[in-house]
Amino acid sequence: MSRVTLYGKPGCHLCDDARAIVENVCAELGVDWTEIDITQDPKLFEEYGEQIPVTFVDGRQHDFWRVDPVRLKKALTS
Repeated sequence: MSRVTLYGKPGCHLCDDARAIVENVCAELGVDWTEIDITQDPKLFEEYGEQIPVTFVDGRQHDFWRVDPVRLKKALTS
């Protein structure tokens, strides 16, 4: 199971920004992460459609709309 999950959708510029940050921080720390396309699941789309990107760390919601790399790194190292 990945420690970080990023919920987003194609064509979302905030998702692209979040993906780059998550990718960099996770690579630096050697942490697994996964991305889920909410357009593939109506329930996820309904739940997160207005908040994407949404980031979870260890199964708990961490951020939405923007990912702060310092805050993400702290969550993964605490």
